[in-house]
Amino acid sequence: MTNSLQMYLSENKSRQLDELVEWLRIPSISTEAAHKGDIMQAAEWLVNNMRTSGLDHVELIETDTHPLIYGDWLHAGAEQPTILIYGHYDVQPVDPLDLWETPPFEPTVRGDDLFARGASDDKGQTFIHVKAMEALLQTVGTLPVNVKFIIEGEEEAGGAALDAYLPNHTDKLAADLCLISDTGILSPTQPLITYGLRGMWSGEITVTGPTSDLHSGVYGGAVHNANQALAELLAALHNEEGHVMVPGFYDNVEELSMEERQEMARVPYGEAELKNGTGVPAAYGEADYTIVERAGSRPTLEINGMWGGYIGDGFKTVIPSQAHAKISCRLVPNQDPDRIGKLIGDHLQSLAPDTITVDIQERGGGSPAFVAPIDLPEIKAAARAYQRVFGIEPVFKREGGSIPVVVDFQKALGTPVVLLGFGLPDDNLHAPNEKFHLPLFYKGIETVIAFMEEMGGRGS
Repeated sequence: MTNSLQMYLSENKSRQLDELVEWLRIPSISTEAAHKGDIMQAAEWLVNNMRTSGLDHVELIETDTHPLIYGDWLHAGAEQPTILIYGHYDVQPVDPLDLWETPPFEPTVRGDDLFARGASDDKGQTFIHVKAMEALLQTVGTLPVNVKFIIEGEEEAGGAALDAYLPNHTDKLAADLCLISDTGILSPTQPLITYGLRGMWSGEITVTGPTSDLHSGVYGGAVHNANQALAELLAALHNEEGHVMVPGFYDNVEELSMEERQEMARVPYGEAELKNGTGVPAAYGEADYTIVERAGSRPTLEINGMWGGYIGDGFKTVIPSQAHAKISCRLVPNQDPDRIGKLIGDHLQSLAPDTITVDIQERGGGSPAFVAPIDLPEIKAAARAYQRVFGIEPVFKREGGSIPVVVDFQKALGTPVVLLGFGLPDDNLHAPNEKFHLPLFYKGIETVIAFMEEMGGRGS
């Protein structure tokens, strides 16, 4: 990194923070219709900032829902790679509001942390890339690679606009690599490369007994209680170790290679860290796998919600007509979401006694898993960039969460994807008091610059 570039980054820290704070003040909640105007305001704000930062062809793309934003800089020459940078400017709802120490859209710095909704997910991490391009263009006057941006405004609401746009604009978005910062690292000093993400399937179960709620004194003992029946069905989905008991669930699951297990063993996270971070009394799950392996590379089936009968104040002695549950699966490579959903439905129907009926409906669609070879040249470039800035080699890990757009980019554009994250495990994503560790915001800008230099053959 040149002296002029280092000086620019140092002298512009406060301005970069002020700009991020201004953007975070806009409550761009994509899942709530009342914030449609705020979504547009946040999009227009970013368009203006990208133009000021020196990017070309910046445009706000109207869609049937929320706008997409495109911009590029394509002057590095045909011999240099083109990198497509993805991010999102929408944020999660803020409930429960009373648990926030400071208002979610009044960004507040406490110590080294910036607290606001969207600070880490994903406005802060998206803004890293804009400021990295700005720093290079304002000092060196050029970028070492060609760059395109596509930023969406409804990742938290399902991403319908990008889903519709992507297949019809593959020429415009064509690139040699897609770069995403919507993940995290282990600590302020230990970088981490997420090279895999689990896929997802989700659904809702409805168990129906009688046609209406019944008096438990009159019908108790003669009618199968829907709540009880649902609990019996759900309990049959796992054994005591957390192994999923749906026939065929593990048919296509590949075992981890020894190399991957050795890499994941470098991640300093085990039962003690799990207990300390979550408050659970003990770890749970498949005994043949480590905590890191269970949480990132093994498929799961979770019960996300259950309800039925009377749950208000006081007491009402009813046998409920219906009971409901929401379930979801985190899937690994080679598990097809549609097939998994059918297996679960067939299994629940096979378990259902003739005293009830069971209905299973898919909710939200499914997404396959993503995994990239850890020896991919682009991932090696990311590892070198992290090491240049942090002074330590990154560790490698598969992440338990899902980012469906990663697979969408792979399918539509045929490009590898690199996840270059800067969040921390305690950033409270989707929860009250979301934050971004400011030293990582600034280091993130340096790391993105280093990655561009590595990809452009200018690594040092």
